[in-house]
Amino acid sequence: MAACYAPNAHFSDPVFPDLNGDEPGQMWRMLTGRSEDLRIELVEHSADGDAGSARWIAHYTFTQTGKPVVNDVRATFRFENGLIADHRDDFDFKRWARQAIGFMGNFGFVRKAVRRRAGQALDEYTATRNS
Repeated sequence: MAACYAPNAHFSDPVFPDLNGDEPGQMWRMLTGRSEDLRIELVEHSADGDAGSARWIAHYTFTQTGKPVVNDVRATFRFENGLIADHRDDFDFKRWARQAIGFMGNFGFVRKAVRRRAGQALDEYTATRNS
């Protein structure tokens, strides 16, 4: 997946809202590298010229809690020179949080905490790969 991104790519989803440049590729390397049971099911996909979309379902164990997750994701893409220039994933964050961490309370607070921790994890991962 990392090789599919343009050098100036942008990625956004409910957990990683604003990744740029090599960050989207690093995110995919981190997520796939630490998962022992990740399975992706491509349900729908289409592409037409410079745009595309997909629906995919990720099945995995959330490593921080050991809880199983089934995440239904809808993606949109914009392509430049055959590579992904912009990638936006959308999924139900509340549903994901209930599965991944078992949380049922203030989702605004949880979203901020999850984003902060995910950003820290990506920074740490990137630092170890660049050292």
